[in-house]
Amino acid sequence: MNQAPKPPSLIDTVLSVLASFFGVQSHKNRVRDFSAGKPMVFIVVAIVLTVVFVLTLVMIVKLTLRDAKDIESLAARLPFLEARARLMARQGVRYPTLEALRVADPLTHRSVPRDGTTLGEVMLRLDPGEGRVRTARSFRASEGGGEYNTSRGLRKCFGYKTAVATAFVDNEVGHLVEDFIMQGGVATDFIKWREDDGIGRTVRNGLNFTERGFGIRGAVGVPDRGNTAASQIKPGDFDWDHIFGKLGVRWFHTGGIFAALSETTAQATIEAVKAANKHGTIVSYDLNYRPSLWKTIGGLKKAQEVNREIAKYVDVMIGNEEDFTASLGFEVKGVDHNISNIETQAFKDMIGEAVKQFPNFKVAATTLRRVITATKNDWSAICWHDGKFYDSIKFPELEILDRVGGGDSFASGLIFGFLEHNDAQKAVNYGAAHGALASTTPGDTSMVTRKEVEKQLAGGGARVVR
Repeated sequence: MNQAPKPPSLIDTVLSVLASFFGVQSHKNRVRDFSAGKPMVFIVVAIVLTVVFVLTLVMIVKLTLRDAKDIESLAARLPFLEARARLMARQGVRYPTLEALRVADPLTHRSVPRDGTTLGEVMLRLDPGEGRVRTARSFRASEGGGEYNTSRGLRKCFGYKTAVATAFVDNEVGHLVEDFIMQGGVATDFIKWREDDGIGRTVRNGLNFTERGFGIRGAVGVPDRGNTAASQIKPGDFDWDHIFGKLGVRWFHTGGIFAALSETTAQATIEAVKAANKHGTIVSYDLNYRPSLWKTIGGLKKAQEVNREIAKYVDVMIGNEEDFTASLGFEVKGVDHNISNIETQAFKDMIGEAVKQFPNFKVAATTLRRVITATKNDWSAICWHDGKFYDSIKFPELEILDRVGGGDSFASGLIFGFLEHNDAQKAVNYGAAHGALASTTPGDTSMVTRKEVEKQLAGGGARVVR
């Protein structure tokens, strides 16, 4: 005698309805449901599941639309993010930023820096401490270089993934500097190694002897960088289309110090900024005018010729009064050579004129430093963005331990502020605070943490932290 089928449980009913939705219901279960199941139960379950399905679709659509609006709003606040968004879209990511994204070299499959890359010389700095170079018997060794210091600050202080494009001689000194770079967390993927000739007759690594100064005795730098590997960098040494296009580096930073090292570095800088501009990579440039560097390759006239060509491809232009005057030909009224009396409005007028001549500038910024003594400066900054000026927080009579690299730390803080917050006021404040704090530690590079920077932004003091 055939036994009557057992009535389906609630779970059996749900599974049967789901199976019916997808057309995979078995014959056995279908017989069970029709012979022992209750039709009303099946109807109710089917309605509930249908409602859940519809609500899920509605939620997905709303989330998608909300994300799209967020992107539109973000791009509206900072126009040059649009280029970044297009760049990231080529990697299959429609968001301007996405922390979980891994960018890999398509040939080696190694992870590569995606946040920022700098182009410049990295030297071995030799610091006599509180003493003088001429009487020193020992030196503290570290690494430094205007452009590199910026990428190092972005990495060590703010946690962004960065790299440096530079060149060294393949010897013990070159690898010592490389080791410093690796300790700083900056990627070495784009370092060019030159063959050592044994005595540095044709190529060598750069050295920089730097005194900190104290009181009325100003800081003194004695660079020894003639005929260095970095100064011999030329167009074609780096595959910028690969770096900016395939690897997707989203911010590129370089400066006037590297451009002034030789005729070839000037041309290499122009090549790099053009490539970055073509691929939608944001370009920042620190003018960093050094008359001694330009003297042998054409002087002031050459400096303006090269820097004005570079300026055509720059999104974020950084420099002080002397930089804008000498490198780009702009003048600041009412400011003497020693900048003994800083009139903020004069700097604003100068930047206003600069952005008229170079409408590609999306940001123009400068530090404002009044040197009271080598160890006491008034320190602040201003930033122009989208037709408005933003004054930073101020550090009157800032006590200085080592001023070298303060401007580079300002640059890295400014870049971080725009990348992280897309806010000009926050950006100039991050830059000013980072530069001020970096001046309180020895060496070219920042020893500051993001937490310390944000403490200053919140009005924190110098009380002991326990």
